[in-house]
Amino acid sequence: MQYAILGDIHANLAALEAVLESLEGEVIDQILQVGDVVGYGAAPGEVIRLLQERDAIVVKGNHDAACVGELDTRLFNANAKAAVDFTLDQLSREDLQWLADLPLLHATDHCVLAHGTLPDPDRFDYIQSTSEADPSLDALDRPVAFVGHTHVPVTIMRLIESPDRTSYTIDREVNLEETTVALVNVGSVGQPRDEDCRAAYALYDTATQRIELRRVEYDIEREADRIVRAGLPKMLADRLFLGI
Repeated sequence: MQYAILGDIHANLAALEAVLESLEGEVIDQILQVGDVVGYGAAPGEVIRLLQERDAIVVKGNHDAACVGELDTRLFNANAKAAVDFTLDQLSREDLQWLADLPLLHATDHCVLAHGTLPDPDRFDYIQSTSEADPSLDALDRPVAFVGHTHVPVTIMRLIESPDRTSYTIDREVNLEETTVALVNVGSVGQPRDEDCRAAYALYDTATQRIELRRVEYDIEREADRIVRAGLPKMLADRLFLGI
């Protein structure tokens, strides 16, 4: 089984199109997406449609939850709140119902998907350290979990040679045959925050137990212009060029 795993898209149409185009030369059995389909960007409906057309398996992120009234936007900064208000004006009733119906967790035969943590996924907690990853690794009943939320690609794992120690790597290739469990943050399609402005995603081959984290360039100028023309805060356009 070959999976493509997409991180936070945040309504960035150009980035999603570039990722999907880069997958055309691959044999992909299933596209997985770890939440935050919408928010920040200016093309929420178009992004939803592309995921639906690809029969992607999607879990709910905090921005998705905010758009359907499941998360108080008073927890958001001003730019994020403005993006939620914009998104609500753009989406149809059917789009909003699709977001509302997204699960917080999804398990395939080979992996688990969540936006933040596996325990209490409705809290949308961040995993930014090995200690913060431990509860999710303890709860994991598959070889690997894929998450998003921080927009920074990293793999946190327990190695077979030292199963009681949680470690991490920023290597772009991960061999699950060397781990007991692993948690992979695949980065962000639409708003990277690791100072690399390229869209991020991952491939997972269950036959070889290999995961590859990839980057692809996209037309940032076009997407930034879309954000500005939509009347969203200009900072949301500017940050795309910087990968922050």
